[in-house]
Amino acid sequence: MISYEFPLNERVRTLLRLEDLFTRIERFITREDSLDHHAALGVLFEILEVAARADLKSDLLQELERQKKTLAALHSNPAISEVALETILNEIDGASTDLLAMNGKIGQHLRDNEWLMGIKQRACIPGGVCEFDLPSYHYWQHQSIEVRRDYLQSWLNPMLPLQEGFTIILKLLRESGKVHHFTASNGSFQQMQGGKVAQMLNINIRSDLPCIPEVSANKYALNIRFVTADYAAKTSLYDNDVPFDLTFCSL
Repeated sequence: MISYEFPLNERVRTLLRLEDLFTRIERFITREDSLDHHAALGVLFEILEVAARADLKSDLLQELERQKKTLAALHSNPAISEVALETILNEIDGASTDLLAMNGKIGQHLRDNEWLMGIKQRACIPGGVCEFDLPSYHYWQHQSIEVRRDYLQSWLNPMLPLQEGFTIILKLLRESGKVHHFTASNGSFQQMQGGKVAQMLNINIRSDLPCIPEVSANKYALNIRFVTADYAAKTSLYDNDVPFDLTFCSL
């Protein structure tokens, strides 16, 4: 099965982008080649741009507090595991504490580093980080694996509370929905929403079906069209029935 997640508001869209970026940078950092560490630095600059939203930290704190109140009300519910409930509440407390401990603007430690900002500026130019453009960066790339990795981790660490916070929120969001089984007739599916608004849709289809979902949704209607997975031809509707699983996720 291939899973597709479609955020339906800007807040969830930002969190999913950050999740993807943190996953990538952590993978690149664990590798050893200098080109992988170069890629990690590029992702770090992307995180800096996405996290630059002034209200991101407060949004995360508010949502964590809201979820804490909602979950705390489930104490003594016989259908809820007290151990699991206490675990997630402790995780929320820890994430909130770490977020509150973040001082100043997110990523300011990177903006204050002239060497990094010089690389970031050159990275916007095609081929702009060649050794003759940035000899000091070329020198850094020839340092030992451990030295490069330590630098990368030290630049990333101050932003890890963000990851801690959005990981909890996305986990709760993904676990909030119930899976429904549908079939898109001749590649098209429509469902009236009746005023219900989801924050994210999860669509699962078989990997052997050569089609890709496209979604448009509002509080009145959900439209999904499956288009042919053809990388050369013009996009066209996949004109066969498509069985799929759909999950509405909302906190």
